[in-house]
Amino acid sequence: MSDLADNKTDTGARILIVDDDERNLLALSETLRPLAEVTCVASGKDALRELLQHEFAVILLDVYMPEMDGYETAALIRERSQTAQVPIIFLSAVNKETSHLMRGYEMGAVDYVFKPVDPIILKTKVGVFVDLYETRQQVAEQAQLESSLREAHLREQLDRIAVERKLQESERRQASVLGTLPMAVYECPCDATKLTRTFVGGDLHYFVGDTASEIFDGVRRFDEWVHPDDLTAYEAGSEENGDAVTSEYRFVGPDGRKRHLLDQRIKVAGPGGQPQWVGTILDLTDRRELEEKLVHAGKLDALGQLTGGVAHDFNNLLAAVLGGINILDRRLEVGEAEKRVIEQMRHAAHQGTDLVKRMMAFARRQDLTPTSVKPTDLCDAVAGLVEHALGDNVSASWNCGETDLSIYADRSQLELALMNLVINARDAMPDGGTVEVSIEEVGEADAPALAIRVCDSGIGMSKKVLKKVTEPFFTTKGAGKGTGLGLSMVAGFVDQSGGELEIQSTLGKGTEIAIKLPATESVSGEDAAEQARELSWFEDRRLALVDDDDGVRIVLSEQLRDAGAKVEEYASGAELIAAIGERKRDYDVVISDFAMPGLDGLETLQRIRNAAPHIGRVLMTGNIADENLANLEDLPLVHKPVDLKSLASACVRALQAEPV
Repeated sequence: MSDLADNKTDTGARILIVDDDERNLLALSETLRPLAEVTCVASGKDALRELLQHEFAVILLDVYMPEMDGYETAALIRERSQTAQVPIIFLSAVNKETSHLMRGYEMGAVDYVFKPVDPIILKTKVGVFVDLYETRQQVAEQAQLESSLREAHLREQLDRIAVERKLQESERRQASVLGTLPMAVYECPCDATKLTRTFVGGDLHYFVGDTASEIFDGVRRFDEWVHPDDLTAYEAGSEENGDAVTSEYRFVGPDGRKRHLLDQRIKVAGPGGQPQWVGTILDLTDRRELEEKLVHAGKLDALGQLTGGVAHDFNNLLAAVLGGINILDRRLEVGEAEKRVIEQMRHAAHQGTDLVKRMMAFARRQDLTPTSVKPTDLCDAVAGLVEHALGDNVSASWNCGETDLSIYADRSQLELALMNLVINARDAMPDGGTVEVSIEEVGEADAPALAIRVCDSGIGMSKKVLKKVTEPFFTTKGAGKGTGLGLSMVAGFVDQSGGELEIQSTLGKGTEIAIKLPATESVSGEDAAEQARELSWFEDRRLALVDDDDGVRIVLSEQLRDAGAKVEEYASGAELIAAIGERKRDYDVVISDFAMPGLDGLETLQRIRNAAPHIGRVLMTGNIADENLANLEDLPLVHKPVDLKSLASACVRALQAEPV
């Protein structure tokens, strides 16, 4: 039979009635419905199925049923652990003998009810087990609830401990960070006539060293080391600044170090609701120094841009002058007096060329050709150059020890830089002395370097002079005794070569200047075009020369003709392109100036490459600072004033790079 009873309570207690007589099931279910939810089945098998699906407070089991009687059903119920403890009340209509009763109890019965059933007795007996089940369920629920509460409380305690631990760790980290920063944290009252800072955090030791303990104890005040001229900024009030005050002032600590400090404070509510200042003091020294370096770099960049433009025009003029002098020297027969005049003219022109190179050097825009230079070769070369320039009361000591490393830098500029340092050292010792020059290994195994040190025992420099000594045109020498380009040129050359320049000087004790440059173990061999650096290469060569400057074009053409070349001149790239395209003119190499109106040199040579790829191409320029010349790939570049041997080498490289 199906379930004949409705749900009575929300406790979850169920009563299972097993009887093969439908009338008995109906009577029993109606009697027990007030106690709990009743499930009725007509056989032992159906009872076992219900026990697999639900939990019951008590089972009413008829003894005599077809197929499986009550005793067999009870035995199966007791064998299953989940149902072994469920109370069983046997229902019987005939067997009241002791033997039958004992068998029932052996099968796990807790009681017997005989038919016809007395409803009151049945309800009383079943009610005891329903109450017992509900009580047991309530105890289990209460225990589970208490366990859940204990677990929740434990989790809450663990979460609180974890939060407290994180907060403590965060506070420790913040304290550690504040303790390592160049910063001090302070408090002070707002209504005081004079600000008395009470330091509460940060690293006060950074500013005042061991004196920090005396400031914390109130024995000394922080403003004792503030620059007298900046005390007003230190005491700045809030009359015009509102609830936030920012000021900067100079600070000279007990160790004598000068700093620039930034003082910022805001007004907050203090103890008792009274307003007070809370502020920080930061060290701005490094930022100020960086700003000064950036301003200095900006000046150098602007000066370099100006220098590049001037160098272009100046190199064009020098190219015409030097080329003309060389032509006149070869073609004219002149006397000794005239030769001396020509030599002076050539010397003056070369001095102009060197001046342009120096100007480009301190602007970090010179054209460098780095190579491997042995330290002994460098010392020997410079020693020979400065030997007669040192004078009678100054000598030089050269300590260029043996090393497997070579300096990797532009040789000519390196020699010029070292010569400048030696001459400066000589000028710094008016009473005489010894200039000590040494070269030693520095750097790491993966980044080898050599340091060139030049030391003197002269007058030295103050810190103020030391800050400006590498600026262009700055000099401490008298009028007519220095241009101020020497050290600036050295600084520019070292920076452009990927090195470092260090200067240490003390007034009255002397100066030490160290140039640290990259080093290499290999010595570069001759360039592939070295074999062509003789003017004989130009013999019978067909050359096209393009330059909008008449003086440069005419003079250089005549020099090339004197060397045996067949030269045709063009004032613009368009003229040359027309000659090659329309008149079918053919050349071995085209030499073109870069800066020209209309088509510039790069565009001109590119069009020639497209029209006649077999023609070699060489670019000339008088402005080595132009950014458009940074990446020319396989296009050879020569600088004005043009050296014919360098031009011959460039022509050879051009022919090697071009497809045949």
